[in-house]
Amino acid sequence: MKILLVIDQFFSANNGMTISSRRFAQKLGEHGHEVRIVSTGSQGDTEYLMEKQYIPVFDSLVSAQGMTFAKPDDEILRRAITWADVIHFLVPFALSRHGVNIAREMGKPYTAAFHVQPENITSSIHLGWANLISAGIYRGFHRYFYRYCRHIHCPSRYIAGEMRRHGYRETLHVISNGIDPDFKYRRLPKPAGSDDRFAILTIGRLSIEKRQDILIKAVARSAYRDRIDIMIAGQGPRREKLEKLAKKLKVPVNIRFYNKTDLLDLIATCDLYVHAASAEIEAMSCMEAFACGLVPIIANSPKSATPQFALDERSLFRVNDPEDLAKKIDYWIEHEDERKKMELEYGRLAEKYDLDVCVRQVEDMFLEAIHENETQVKSQAKA
Repeated sequence: MKILLVIDQFFSANNGMTISSRRFAQKLGEHGHEVRIVSTGSQGDTEYLMEKQYIPVFDSLVSAQGMTFAKPDDEILRRAITWADVIHFLVPFALSRHGVNIAREMGKPYTAAFHVQPENITSSIHLGWANLISAGIYRGFHRYFYRYCRHIHCPSRYIAGEMRRHGYRETLHVISNGIDPDFKYRRLPKPAGSDDRFAILTIGRLSIEKRQDILIKAVARSAYRDRIDIMIAGQGPRREKLEKLAKKLKVPVNIRFYNKTDLLDLIATCDLYVHAASAEIEAMSCMEAFACGLVPIIANSPKSATPQFALDERSLFRVNDPEDLAKKIDYWIEHEDERKKMELEYGRLAEKYDLDVCVRQVEDMFLEAIHENETQVKSQAKA
């Protein structure tokens, strides 16, 4: 198949959605498909290059969250869509809306993905508590974009349920984004001088809904706080706030963005993974961590899909509750043999989310969309 992926940001791998999309495109290529990209980027990244769309007032906030919006160029979109057998739109913004209009006009088959959780948006503007606003965004996404899409890829049953609850009646395909095969069970010796330290890792954008502050507060309450190091892998607008909080509570914290190779090595030297996010569509970072053998402790949030990965209550804590998280951390420190056993159990759980299998499921969705489109074209020709 000639598969066209349309996404505002693809070539700068600084957020989970972009990283997942790049892995998806690579795996499609490995499966023998020809893949082209419509996106923003630098000259030479793609023949279908879009300019960045500057957002008055909010542009600095958007950039701080690791996002870029594209300014649609219909001439380039039309050329790209003409080439494709099927078009897959990954985000519900102006570039995708223009692309859908052109695809419909040209009679081309297309599908979409639901990767942008409204709660991520409300949290970024300090309105994460405002359920009515989140509901409005769900409905707005549908009116603006998703009502034109017959087939929608949903990374988790949780988000598919939320979409149904907010009036989405399209065909929803629940398919995990899949775990990169490079993330597999692996342990390395700790860095020199840290043999007696207990390293807790969390990975994710430094934004409000990821709640890295809850981890810092929990470690400050731990009976073992004097031997715990917090490793935060990510970048974003809340770095300074997190560092100030750690300094105030006298908790050692190391915050930096890691490339893939360094991240794999970091995971292999840590002892425990904490995912404190209050809103999450799937949480690839948590999946990758337990695939590498880290036992996770996950916030049991009603706005997150991540609790589905907990194998028992020891890997769950009450959302936004540092006291409860501290108790779970202390349990895993005190029960090392049980932790070692569960590391293997979580490694086996990761096998269910093999990237190769997940991409083949999305390919089936593409073929279904192509077949339906061909049937519709033949029906219209007969009429």
